[in-house]
Amino acid sequence: MRASTGIEKSSYERLLECAARIRYEFDYRPRYEPGLQTPIETLSSYSGTCRDFAELMMAAARSLGCAARFVTGYVYTPNAAPGSSSPHAWAEVYLSAVGWIELDATNGLVDDGDLIPIASASSGAELTPIAGAFTGAATSTMTVAVDVVKTA
Repeated sequence: MRASTGIEKSSYERLLECAARIRYEFDYRPRYEPGLQTPIETLSSYSGTCRDFAELMMAAARSLGCAARFVTGYVYTPNAAPGSSSPHAWAEVYLSAVGWIELDATNGLVDDGDLIPIASASSGAELTPIAGAFTGAATSTMTVAVDVVKTA
């Protein structure tokens, strides 16, 4: 690994500050409709979902001249009830001195082993959540569960 330059260190520190401010100053508000808020909408409302916070982090990184990508997957929560895992999203930013780093502003995680990536793209709009339809009797039900298990 090469030593970081002052510019990269400054960018890294700015990105950490941005992630911390989102974590502590913005309200997480679940939204089940598909799609994303723009970074401007997230800044204006001081609220959003993990998808919106990831898009905002990517915009911040790109404004500093860094490559960034949207990642979707799961976050491992050691004490979560079985079947309570849910999809999650975060940003990854490329710094030449260290490579890709995870920045999860929703949970305040940076390069944490508890983030489990499934897919990445240049924007969240390119990663449509699983969707579908079921046609059946009015009394039909469907149950889906995901368990996230951390292995050695």
